[in-house]
Amino acid sequence: MSPELSNSPHLVHSQFVRFMFVIMDTLFLVKEISASILIFLVTLLSIRTLFKRRGRKLPPGPRGWPVVGALPLMGSMPHVTLANMAKKYGSVMYLKMGSNNMVVASTPAAARAFLKTLDQNFSNRPPNAGATHLAYDAQDMVFAEYGSRWKLLRKLSNLHMLGGKALDEWGKVREEEMGQMLGSMYECSKKGEAVVVPEMLTYSMANMIGQVILSRRVFETKGSDSNQFKDMVVELMTVAGYFNIGDFIPFLAKLDLQGIQRGMKHLHNKFDVLLTNMIQDHVASKHKRTNKPDFLDMVMAHYGGEHDAHGDKLSLINVKALLLNLFTAGTDTSSSIIEWSLAEMLKNPSIMKKAHEEMDKVIGRERRLKESDIANLPYFQAICKETYRKHPSTPLNLPRISNQPCQVNGFYIPENTRLSVNIWAIGRDPQVWDKPLEFKPERFLSGRNKMIDPRGNDFELIPFGAGRRICAGTRMGIVLVHYILGTLVHSFDWKVPLEVGELNMDEAFGLALQKKVPLAALVTPRLTPNAYIP
Repeated sequence: MSPELSNSPHLVHSQFVRFMFVIMDTLFLVKEISASILIFLVTLLSIRTLFKRRGRKLPPGPRGWPVVGALPLMGSMPHVTLANMAKKYGSVMYLKMGSNNMVVASTPAAARAFLKTLDQNFSNRPPNAGATHLAYDAQDMVFAEYGSRWKLLRKLSNLHMLGGKALDEWGKVREEEMGQMLGSMYECSKKGEAVVVPEMLTYSMANMIGQVILSRRVFETKGSDSNQFKDMVVELMTVAGYFNIGDFIPFLAKLDLQGIQRGMKHLHNKFDVLLTNMIQDHVASKHKRTNKPDFLDMVMAHYGGEHDAHGDKLSLINVKALLLNLFTAGTDTSSSIIEWSLAEMLKNPSIMKKAHEEMDKVIGRERRLKESDIANLPYFQAICKETYRKHPSTPLNLPRISNQPCQVNGFYIPENTRLSVNIWAIGRDPQVWDKPLEFKPERFLSGRNKMIDPRGNDFELIPFGAGRRICAGTRMGIVLVHYILGTLVHSFDWKVPLEVGELNMDEAFGLALQKKVPLAALVTPRLTPNAYIP
């Protein structure tokens, strides 16, 4: 194009007109955006005002950070952080956790409102990395959606392993494994060796559960295999309890900023190999078993194929996920309670002395404790309740999520709000318990506290949760704690090794509340020698 043409008045006018149209379009766009923002703000203000007018105000809670919300406030001990927050904000507390709503109940009344009154509305678990990467994408009993599959897994577990009748039927297994444990501890006492309590408990309890599920002991000898299994269980319970950023800010999930999902996948692979081998060995040895069908036999009767699961049929993944639940939760939660209880008695020798006196009076020293003796040991039962109160195995319970909007204590709880019940905070609330930081079994020997039961109906003491998603192994957990802890207390005098000095009572947070420093103690036999023969 020639310079003359490019400078013609008509062209300049045309360019100017186009420029003005661009300016006008831009101004119109800015005006539209401004109007949209104004409409959004007015609408938001109107909704907030409407909620307030209708009593739909959210519960009080801390101001979070942009995008991440209250996640950075949690720290390494979320149950303690949330308990301290509840002192300021109240029994029902709201937090924005990334893009998710979360509500925390911190008193018995608040727990009752969510887990009893609104139990059906909070019958599901929120999606999270633990369910996806550890529990076979929520194909287990713990994380499964509330529905027919969950009901079938729960029914099979209660009928053949966890229910009252099933527990009675495998009482002989508990007695035999307890004999093995006592024999091993007796040998340690003769050598002057300290007993590492969590290792001993995991080994024995895994073998108890193994005999019921597979008709065989999982570990024939205590050593590297059983210790590795214990480490895997502790790791699972620890990582499953982490506040994973990806669970609360979904677009960051793939980045795995904390490396949590990477660790979960690696751990899952190790468990999957273990569980696959268990099932394959069990199927291969079926022709050799002449005793009555075991738990896995009963579950496999509902097997519909490797990936096929419909109606009353289970897939191979469902079976493996269920075994994962039973072996991990069955060993870890009960063993942590027993370890904490022994540690508290070592810190308070007068309590151990009273327990010994009661047991000597009821049982004597000529035989081992039997499960039928527990009913006649009220002080020992009080020790167990006091441990559930002060050291609940799942401090924040397992999370739930609301299916629909609801109201609690006059506060509006939106749909898809995550619920955490701070069982640890309830157990240490001075409004509920006198001198809650002290370990005092006597509090359960008189008054209303004497009638409190830990099975989910008395919300002052709900170590296993409550409602329809209460821990399926509640009965089994109580039986194991009573029998194993009672036998250990009755059979031995306990002492902290001199080199340990002051007993460390620090906690390590996870799905289950572990002792930060595993308990190791010296034991001295109290009974006649024949009581320690397996």
